[in-house]
Amino acid sequence: MKLEKLTPLTDEYLESIGFVWHTDSDNSSYVSDEIVVISEEEANAYYEATNELYDMFAEAGQYVIDNDLFHELNIPFNLVEVIKESWENEVHWHLYSRFDLAGGIDGQPIKLIEFNADTPTSLFETAIIQWAMLKKNGLDEASQFNSLYESLKDNFKRIITLDTDIEKFEEYYSTLGWKILFSSISTSAEDINTTKLLQHIASEAGFNTDFEFIENVQFNDEGIYKNDEAFEFWFKLIPWENIGIEESELALLLTQIIKDKKAIIFNPAYTLMFQSKGFMKILWDLYPNHQLLLETSFEPLVGKKQVEKRCFGREGANTKIINIDGSIELETSGEYEGHKAIYQEFVEFPKDEKGNLYQAGVFYAYEACGLGFRRGGKILNNMSKFVGHMIK
Repeated sequence: MKLEKLTPLTDEYLESIGFVWHTDSDNSSYVSDEIVVISEEEANAYYEATNELYDMFAEAGQYVIDNDLFHELNIPFNLVEVIKESWENEVHWHLYSRFDLAGGIDGQPIKLIEFNADTPTSLFETAIIQWAMLKKNGLDEASQFNSLYESLKDNFKRIITLDTDIEKFEEYYSTLGWKILFSSISTSAEDINTTKLLQHIASEAGFNTDFEFIENVQFNDEGIYKNDEAFEFWFKLIPWENIGIEESELALLLTQIIKDKKAIIFNPAYTLMFQSKGFMKILWDLYPNHQLLLETSFEPLVGKKQVEKRCFGREGANTKIINIDGSIELETSGEYEGHKAIYQEFVEFPKDEKGNLYQAGVFYAYEACGLGFRRGGKILNNMSKFVGHMIK
């Protein structure tokens, strides 16, 4: 595994562009001053694998709907109708997502760990920060697998054109002038600034945009509003499962808004199927022994080292690494104990000389478009570091 040390970006610079979560609670830098050096062949392999995986998810999504497997995926019952509604209508466009992958470097095969399809983090880091690090160090900032910013801009246009031909956007949009309202919770600087980055990209794409915290957005049978102004599109950096579990009245209202075609929401509700880690069990059933997949089950695997995690767990919480003999090698606590468990075959992550482990994250916006890495221990948590990359 190849790493290259760089001069880090200053905290002052990071804050000037809205990246205010640069320092972890132990006062260490969240963004590593090293980057992973990969080959063009490795970058191409990540690209091809992620595109293939997305096609598999799309096929498996239809299978889940046809066979009514929502309960198996631990999906709240009050979101099933809106998932079906968004899946059946092409206008509910999947804006962006991130695949978490083991391997791909150091000679290790690429394996799917999970798919952050609804509210993926590390967008700012992948699209902006690692690019800026190369530029700051006098390196070729284009020497990355990283077209995330431009891919997002193009994908915003596809909200209107619904196909590859984004040149149609101008003629469609100029006669309609649709608006997007962007929302996050008010208590997370990371969520606020990530949402505002997406708002900025949408504005560059040509949309009229506005921002409002979720608690101030108004919902009724006629649509989604800010200060009595209706919006045809709403982007929310709030997980769908949180809406279903914690805001049941809002879940029902959003279902009606979508059924009545009063507004379109991003990411669409069907991404909750993909977000569930239980979906990996569905994939294994449909594509057994596929080279990109790890065996996954709702029951403990027999005779294999495995990882137990929760369908909607985040940041490594409520995760166990279980040895072949059933003993627990490592375990984390958290707030997701009530969610359904899955059991996924254990896989070794690429490791550097200090013993740090690396997980690749590949963003998908119409196609695979941006690579970054997370570095940490055997269970990656909210203290893991973001590590950029360079193609040599």
